[in-house]
Amino acid sequence: MTKTLEHQQPLGSGFTAFTTTDEVLAGIDLTGKNVIITGGHSGLGLASTEALSKAGASVTVAARDTNAAAAAVAGIDGVQVEQLDLLTPQSIDAFAAAYVSSGRPLHVLINNATAVSRELVVDARGYEATFAVAYLGHFQLTLGLLPALRAARGARVVNVASGSHRLTDIRWDDLNFTGGYDSNLAYGQSKTALILFATELDRRWATDGIRGYSLHPGISVATSLHKESGSLYDLAQLRALGLIGGDDQPIIDPEREKKTPRQAAATIVFAAASPLLDGIGGVYLKNCDIAPVDSRPLTPEMLAAGDISTDLAPYAADPASARRLWALAERLLAGSVQ
Repeated sequence: MTKTLEHQQPLGSGFTAFTTTDEVLAGIDLTGKNVIITGGHSGLGLASTEALSKAGASVTVAARDTNAAAAAVAGIDGVQVEQLDLLTPQSIDAFAAAYVSSGRPLHVLINNATAVSRELVVDARGYEATFAVAYLGHFQLTLGLLPALRAARGARVVNVASGSHRLTDIRWDDLNFTGGYDSNLAYGQSKTALILFATELDRRWATDGIRGYSLHPGISVATSLHKESGSLYDLAQLRALGLIGGDDQPIIDPEREKKTPRQAAATIVFAAASPLLDGIGGVYLKNCDIAPVDSRPLTPEMLAAGDISTDLAPYAADPASARRLWALAERLLAGSVQ
C-alpha cells in the first residue's frame, strides 16, 4: 500500500452523510480568515459561501458572470464578488495578480466551479472544456495564488471532486476526446484530475503550511449544474437512479445518501475549516470524514444495479500519476503537449 493510501483511513469524525454545514462549523470562528471560492454563488458553492461567511470568514466569490453572482450573494455579510473566467488564461492571471497585489493572505482556496457539456467543446487553446475548467483553470489559479497561500502561514486548498472519478482514470492518450466524445467520461476524468492535483499539491507544498484536499460532496440534485446542463445524466437516467421523481423534482432519500445542498456542502466546509484535519493532507473526503478506498472496478453491471461507490479509486491517488499530471498541466498551460 502506498503512503497516500495508508493515510486514506477514516478518522471517525462523528459526522454522518446528513451532517449540515452549520453542524460542521459549530464552535469554529473564522474571523480574520480569507476564503476564495470559484462558483461560490450557486448550488453547493453558494451553500458553502453562506456557511463560511456565517462563521466569520471574508469570502471572495470568483465568477464568470459577476452580475448573477452579486445578485445571488446579496445580503450575505463579508462576501465580495470578483470576475474570473476559468476558460480564459488572461482572466485567471488577472484575478490572481490582483489578489496577490492586495497583500491579503489566503487561508482557504476552494476550487469548486465545474462545467458539463453534452457535446465536445474546446477552449481557445483546443483543450476539452470540462477538463480545462475543472482542472487546468484551477491549476493555473492555484499556482497564481501561491504567494497569498504562503502568506497565510497555514492554508488549505480544497478541490471539489466527485465519486464520478470512478468512471475513468486520466485518459493519457486522448485527454481531449479526439477519438469520440463522452460527457460522462469527460466529467469523470476532470474529477480524477482534481483528486490527483490535491495529492501532488500536498506533497509539494505541505512544508509551506499549505495542505491539499479533494472530496465527494454527495448527491444533491438541487444544484445549478443539474438545472443548467440536465445533469451528468439525462432525465430518464436520473429517474432510474432514483434521484428525481415522475415530476422531475429531487428526491431526498436518507437510505441512498441523497442530500440537501447544506448537507452536500458540509464536506466542503469540513475540508476548509475543520480542526480534525489539522496536520493531515492529500486525502479524499466524503461525508465529513476521510473516505475509504474501494479497489473494485466500476462495471456496467454495477451501474445498472445502482451499485455506485463514491469511495476512492486507487488510481486517483497514485503518487506517480499525480506527479505526471502536474507536469502535464505545466506543459499544457505553456501551450505544449509534448
